[in-house]
Amino acid sequence: MNPTNDSVLLEKNGPIATVTLNRPAQLNALNDAMMFGLRDVLTDVEADPAIRAVILRGAGKAFMAGGDVAMFHAKKDEVSSLFHELGGTFHDSIKRLRRMPKPVIACVQGACAGGGLSVMLACDLAIAADTAQFTLAYARIGTSPDGGSTVFLPRIVGSRKALELALLPDLFDARQAKELGILNWVVPENALDAETLKIAQRLAAGPTRAFANTKALINSTFDQPLDAQLDAEVRAFADCASGGDFKEGVTAFVEKRKPAFKGT
Repeated sequence: MNPTNDSVLLEKNGPIATVTLNRPAQLNALNDAMMFGLRDVLTDVEADPAIRAVILRGAGKAFMAGGDVAMFHAKKDEVSSLFHELGGTFHDSIKRLRRMPKPVIACVQGACAGGGLSVMLACDLAIAADTAQFTLAYARIGTSPDGGSTVFLPRIVGSRKALELALLPDLFDARQAKELGILNWVVPENALDAETLKIAQRLAAGPTRAFANTKALINSTFDQPLDAQLDAEVRAFADCASGGDFKEGVTAFVEKRKPAFKGT
């Protein structure tokens, strides 16, 4: 567990790390302690070579119900200057989620709003309970989005739909989120944890170096011209081919058996 900030917990079980947003009484609303806690925990996970898959979840009934509006209200005359200081801390976590050389799965239940939706979008894969509810929410309190949602959402749903979700922040359910491509899987609420773990175990047993290169390539594709992306693919393939998992993969294929990847 993370000993310094109990608003975000870290549990490591073999090659799987579970990061838990832990303000359940506040529906895991994002405050300054959670911003720092999430950054610190993700820094740990990113640097740990033993971790090969990550689950990001919320404690209690929600994933994350956005920013802590009660805190915003209490400090409404200071929020602008405070966010100049704290926004970088929050966004450092978003950057770590995107660049981390291992897959991250968002496990979503209950409310996923505002900054919570941004965090979920920053993850590589997302699974949700069929009872989960989503909204971009920012316009409801008179502000624009943060947490990378203006980067990730248009790339998933297109600019026009992203503007609809941002300007008219109505609630939408898990089925609609999957239809939009925001979610990969929707499962019954009572099966969420078990189904998430199955996916994490499958990823943790996979070729971690190949996953890292694949993630980096897909994340860069919208910002690269074709020639640069093709060059990056050559470098990534060559890097994978220098590792143990590639040698195991091709050997297992020839020997007609299941590969036993070690993450190298």
